[in-house]
Amino acid sequence: MPSVTSEEIGILLLSLKVAACAMAASLPFAIVVALVLARLSFPGKSIVRGVVQLPLILPPVVTGFCLLILLGRNGVIGAWLYSALGVSFAFRWTGAALAAGVMGFPLMERAIRLAAELVDRRLEQAAATLGAGRWRIFATVTLPLMLPGIVTGLLLSFGRSLGEFGATITFVSNIPGETRTLPLAIYTLTQVPEGDVAALRLVIISVALSLATLVGGEYLNQRAFARLHGR
Repeated sequence: MPSVTSEEIGILLLSLKVAACAMAASLPFAIVVALVLARLSFPGKSIVRGVVQLPLILPPVVTGFCLLILLGRNGVIGAWLYSALGVSFAFRWTGAALAAGVMGFPLMERAIRLAAELVDRRLEQAAATLGAGRWRIFATVTLPLMLPGIVTGLLLSFGRSLGEFGATITFVSNIPGETRTLPLAIYTLTQVPEGDVAALRLVIISVALSLATLVGGEYLNQRAFARLHGR
């Protein structure tokens, strides 16, 4: 099998950039939403939880179309962003990261929320009786106890972002060098004559990258668990 081409390396690097940015941008919002849903009671909480998890149920194409309607160049919000701030997501790699982030967000939020629900509130109360403020308790008690869930959420979000196809191609199209990530490139190669060999190379890269993500995530999760329990 011929060696990997420079174009395929570019596709790989773009995919990693999109997945990493989607994961990093989602993390602060996922922590806030997870804590709100885990700790607070308010009317309509079940509806909010359902909306957060909706991208897992909706066809990805529907999510991508909603993003296009909202954040496209002529979208409800996108038109204002472009005219006022010169910011545009449609047909750019940043839009691919946004689509991947939206699709991976429910997985990240759910993992972090489950971790937040398992935090022993008595430890937080003990820290408060010792004079620790709210933010210090969060930084030194709550967040470390949630760390395994955060690591799991990051792993799930990153993996989902690497494999995102439907929302991405609907929102930002399939532009070489700009939005053509690994799934889109594999799809494109299967549609052209004699593209199977190149597609197979990208499939092998995708499998190897996914395995590396799983192994690396499991290692980090074990480290976080061991640190949490003082091992």
